[in-house]
Amino acid sequence: MGKTIGLLKIRVIRGINLAVRDSISTTSDPYIVFSVGCQKLKTRVIKGDCNPEWNDELTLTITDPKIPIKLNVFDKDTLTDDDEMGTAEIDIRPYLECLQMGLEHLPVGTSVKKIQPDKNNCLADESKVIWMDNGRIVQDMILRLQNVESGEVQLQIEWKDLPECDFND
Repeated sequence: MGKTIGLLKIRVIRGINLAVRDSISTTSDPYIVFSVGCQKLKTRVIKGDCNPEWNDELTLTITDPKIPIKLNVFDKDTLTDDDEMGTAEIDIRPYLECLQMGLEHLPVGTSVKKIQPDKNNCLADESKVIWMDNGRIVQDMILRLQNVESGEVQLQIEWKDLPECDFND
């Protein structure tokens, strides 16, 4: 594992129109696994809901900003292997570029950058990097899940500096 350059807080807000994987109940019991490098973190399982609201916060250690964060959505099963419900990737480089702009004293809620959906990302809609209070910058996004018939995941990312680390090195 490489040198840690910072922490990325991921606020998993909700799933939208996730695929049905439990045929008897015509619903799913979704959870999300986030991975980068050898790290894996997961949300809690939301029972019987294809439009779950997690509002979970997970924090990943970042060693290389060029490596995308992968997310896999699963349906929790009791007696069989969990069913896949789609995948997506988060490219944090556009967000980190905004952190390096040296922004200060902007009005709270100012949109610093807008990232459009295209064939190179999993965005379902325009994603905004927003200046918050106390120098915080967040990126709100809705990711369209791949390899599945339907589903999106809404989340927010925020960088956390570590005093002894610098992602400019």
